[in-house]
Formats: sequence, structure tokens, C-alpha cells
Amino acid sequence: MLIVISVVLLGAAIFSTLSLMIACMVKTRERFMGIGQMVTMPLFFASNAIYPIEMMPGWLQIISYGNPLTYVVDALRAVMVVGGSSEFGVAFDLALLTVMMVALIIVAGRLYPRVAR
Repeated sequence: MLIVISVVLLGAAIFSTLSLMIACMVKTRERFMGIGQMVTMPLFFASNAIYPIEMMPGWLQIISYGNPLTYVVDALRAVMVVGGSSEFGVAFDLALLTVMMVALIIVAGRLYPRVAR
């Protein structure tokens, strides 16, 4: 259960920080909502949430490997599904999600002061 909570919190932090970065770059709420949807939906379809990565075309596989949702789904399937397995390993998923979270927080931290002025 601790792994599930950790993965969900890491995923939430990553996507919240991504939303904060988008909000820092746009001026109106309407633009934020439109761009947010334009980013979120492709991230969902470019992850392994629906289809295995092996079934994707080569160009989409490359995008999928850089997608944080791929690693969230991989770790949660391994831990929550009876007989489930992880393609990358749960420890690797957690480590990579942590690195992604820290990198996005650093970028968002640099973008935010521009907005606060």
C-alpha cells in the first residue's frame, strides 16, 4: 500500500507541476484550460494505459518512454494487479518519477517568479 501511495503522490506532483508550468506561461484561464487539455489527452494516449508499448509504432514508443504516465501505470499495475508485472521494475519507476518530479519542480520554480512580479 505504501508503494501505491508513493506512486500516486509522485504522479500527482508531476502533473500538478506540469499544470503550474502551463499556468505560468499563459495569461488567461481559458487558454490554460485549452492548453491543459491539449497536453493531457495526448499524454494519456501516448502512455501504456490503454495499449502495451510493444504494439505502438516506433515514433510513439519513443514518446511513451519519456511520458511520466507510462511509469505511473507500470508501477501501479505491478503492485495492484494480482499476478501483475512491471516492464521496467517498480524501483526504476519510482526512481524515474522522482527524478522527473524534481526536474519539473526546478523548471516551475524558475518560471513562477516571472509571474509573481
